Amino acid sequence: QVQLVEYGGGLVQAGGSLRLSCEASGFIFSAYAMAWYRQAPGKQRELVAVVSSAGRSTNYAISVKGRFTISRDNANKTVYLQMNGLKPEDTGVYYCNAPNRLVSWSQGTQVTVSS
Repeated sequence: QVQLVEYGGGLVQAGGSLRLSCEASGFIFSAYAMAWYRQAPGKQRELVAVVSSAGRSTNYAISVKGRFTISRDNANKTVYLQMNGLKPEDTGVYYCNAPNRLVSWSQGTQVTVSS
């Protein structure tokens, strides 16, 4: 019933940009804060960015603050992550989820940043 599908990953050179999308279904999307997470090979999954239910408040990991922007469109049940100034250490699989009501992790989308 609950489904989260991530799109937009790819291969990009250092300094480049990508825009990730996550389409949600099966729950009251507008009632929950949404977040982006990422996991690099051999490392733990980490929280990258969070946006409040109405999209008015955001928080970011120190490592991405000033470079990434999270936003959402409740009418279309979609959350976005605009990533600028990408660095090789941003490489990993990116996932979306509701941090206050986690559901099963979906496939994610691969982001690879080359130097």
